[in-house]
Amino acid sequence: MDLGIDGRRAAVAASSAGLGLGVARALVAAGVHVAICGRHRDRVESAADDLGELATPLVADVSTPEGAEAFVAAARDALGGIDVLVPNAGGPPAGTFESTPLNAYEPALQLNLMSVVAMCHAAVPDMRARGWGRIVAITSSTVRQPAPSLILSNTARAGATAFLKTLAGEVAADGITVNSVQPGLHATDRMRQLGVDATTRPPDVPVGFVGDPDDFGAVCAFLCSQQARFVTGAAIPVDGGSYRGLQ
Repeated sequence: MDLGIDGRRAAVAASSAGLGLGVARALVAAGVHVAICGRHRDRVESAADDLGELATPLVADVSTPEGAEAFVAAARDALGGIDVLVPNAGGPPAGTFESTPLNAYEPALQLNLMSVVAMCHAAVPDMRARGWGRIVAITSSTVRQPAPSLILSNTARAGATAFLKTLAGEVAADGITVNSVQPGLHATDRMRQLGVDATTRPPDVPVGFVGDPDDFGAVCAFLCSQQARFVTGAAIPVDGGSYRGLQ
């Protein structure tokens, strides 16, 4: 399927592995020039080599607003502009209300809320000036169904979802769509850190298997497409049917 975005330019955060890399791979397959980033030069350069000539590796740490904004600026300089922005970052440490100290909340909010805000602040003005843009943020299924052991992620990503929903309404008339995608269990380093075995049949996933980052990437790439121009303000679960609610 031709997504109508051949030649566009994308900045995909935290994309040297996992879901970010899956999104970058899907965008490259659609003909998009993609700036990817990671904290470790060898890892991000290896990922770029795997993606091919349409990928530009950048060393960046998006865990703070300053680092997130710097990544967007570097991507704009490297690509000559940004048409597509994919905010993304790793998750904060696991923990419950009782086990999580108060001073752990601010770094989590910087990582999963304020980094998203900063990337959008850096990218949206140019999108508005051109009259076209796509923002597809990677959040988590815990926004829709909070996990008891992930109180920091639940809190920060819920805030990001509210920000993105608000932004979507403000920039819709400028030709910019803003959506978030909520991954469930996928075969990533984060899942392994949380002790989930990707080789077993997960009991809470109706499709019967753990998600593949490339399948997730294909969903995000469609939301970046020309065909998805009427989809904005959505928060879409990609979780194999794990979320059972009506909304």
